[in-house]
Amino acid sequence: MKVCFIIMTLFFLFPVAVLAADKGIISKLSKYSVPETIDRLESVVKGKSAMVFCRINFSGDAEKVGMKMRPTQMLIFGNPKAGTPVMISAPSVAIDLPLKVLAWEDESGKVWLSFNSPAYLKQRHELKDEFMKNIAVIETFVDEALK
Repeated sequence: MKVCFIIMTLFFLFPVAVLAADKGIISKLSKYSVPETIDRLESVVKGKSAMVFCRINFSGDAEKVGMKMRPTQMLIFGNPKAGTPVMISAPSVAIDLPLKVLAWEDESGKVWLSFNSPAYLKQRHELKDEFMKNIAVIETFVDEALK
């Protein structure tokens, strides 16, 4: 819970940097609401023996402090057996791990799932090819959740 609070605090302090830089971000349209989209993703993640570290309800937290924002939630997940070797090889990748997927509603009411492109992470952290399968799984999880 303490880790979740720290992560939430960072995202509230630096929201422009997180959401403004679209380079390296993949966004896929969801036919479900934000909560249902994240519920579906969480179910997929748990079904694949990965760990859910944190679920952040940004819009819910905003409401608690008297602010309104469109529905926005993030799921942070991973598998230490898969992520640790990547971080040992390229320690800077820990800034982008565990994996994160953001579900958000745009101004027209469409819901999107957004995440860092594995190719972008590879380039950003000079990851070895052998570790790409460890992070590319995010696309499989997202695609399955959006079915």
